[in-house]
Amino acid sequence: MAKAPSNTSEMKTVSNARLSASELSELADNHSRVRLVECGLAEVDLSRIDLSLWLFDRCDLAQAKLTGAVLDGTDWLSCQAAKSDFTGADLSEATFRSCDLSNTSMRGAKLASTSFTGCKLTGANLLEARALGVTFKDCLLVYAKLRGLSFRGHRLEGLDFTGADLAACDFREAIMDRVSFREASLKTAQFKGADLRGADMGGLTLQDAALLKGATISREQAGQILKEFGLNVR
Repeated sequence: MAKAPSNTSEMKTVSNARLSASELSELADNHSRVRLVECGLAEVDLSRIDLSLWLFDRCDLAQAKLTGAVLDGTDWLSCQAAKSDFTGADLSEATFRSCDLSNTSMRGAKLASTSFTGCKLTGANLLEARALGVTFKDCLLVYAKLRGLSFRGHRLEGLDFTGADLAACDFREAIMDRVSFREASLKTAQFKGADLRGADMGGLTLQDAALLKGATISREQAGQILKEFGLNVR
């Protein structure tokens, strides 16, 4: 549950500090909203802490432990958080912009209406995440584990799913713009009604191609797919 919002003028700002878990807990106890600017939180154990509505600006959270943390309504800008652990955390309505989230674990996290823009999520693990309304734009999701996520009806822009685990994902009625599915695992994914004309479908297997029934592709894409299956297109 998010804390009651306070006015921006009441926000506590901490800059250029290396903070321990106890110092962060003290800040959380004394201030409803805190803005951290260029602070060092790498490898700090913040499990189950309540930092809802906090702002993280250019902070280093590499390998930080945030399992079960309450982080709803948080705002993350240009943070370095590679290999951090958000397992089971509440990130509802959180906003990530231009963050490095490579190889993070968000397994089982609550990602309701969470947004990622311009982020690097290479190798990120979102398995079993509760992700109703999660959005991605201009993100690297190379080799990310996204099995079972729903993108139904979304407009997907600038996403690189190369090598990602997209098994059982729902792309029905989605519109693709600069999206790569190259070498991704698409087992049992759904594409009915999707507009794939803005997608790179390179590396499709015959089994994958069957999943595209009911989707829209361009003539050029159809020719590319047939060539990959060893057929001559004239």
